[in-house]
Amino acid sequence: MPRPASASTVLPRLAVACLAFFVAAAVALHVLRPELDPVHSQMSLYLIGPWGSLLQAAYVALALAMAGLAWNAWRTAPLPARSAAPLLMLGLGGLCLCITAYAWMDLPGVDASFEGLVHGITAQGAFLFTTTGLVLQALRLRRDPRWRRHARWLLPWALACFAAIWVLALWRELPRGLAQKAVIALIVGWLGALAALSWRIPRANGS
Repeated sequence: MPRPASASTVLPRLAVACLAFFVAAAVALHVLRPELDPVHSQMSLYLIGPWGSLLQAAYVALALAMAGLAWNAWRTAPLPARSAAPLLMLGLGGLCLCITAYAWMDLPGVDASFEGLVHGITAQGAFLFTTTGLVLQALRLRRDPRWRRHARWLLPWALACFAAIWVLALWRELPRGLAQKAVIALIVGWLGALAALSWRIPRANGS
């Protein structure tokens, strides 16, 4: 029995590593790029210039964590709780995030470009697909007896993530950098909680 339990925790462990790398890279960039105002500078500005490749790698790592957790949740769920919808949404969110990382935004004061348009569309898509995926995943977890008590707080958290992106989109007076980073932290925290629980639950249930 130890071998299946070990296999069932591989993806959550990789997801934890990817999420930790993303958080470490995001924090490090705020130290490495002191010329950018952390309150008003969106994360996309950190893609442009020195150390931009570090954030690109961090975005890819975050996308891999999302896809890995969605796949693990799907394959370990009992049939009544299994749905491809969260897997699709989180997969699309990860794909949009990867495109966002390599299509730079238009800098303030310059003419609009096709690359900037792609960046804007995929950035919004990453937020929308990902938060929709979190809500759908939390709803499916409610149908799994192993997850039911955790879904009681994972679902409100996921709904808060979904609501937060609309607040960010509609409340233009918010400081863009700080507000965006708060939403990202909310999403990454949810994914981290799912990864940590996915690591423990299969062992506790002997699956």
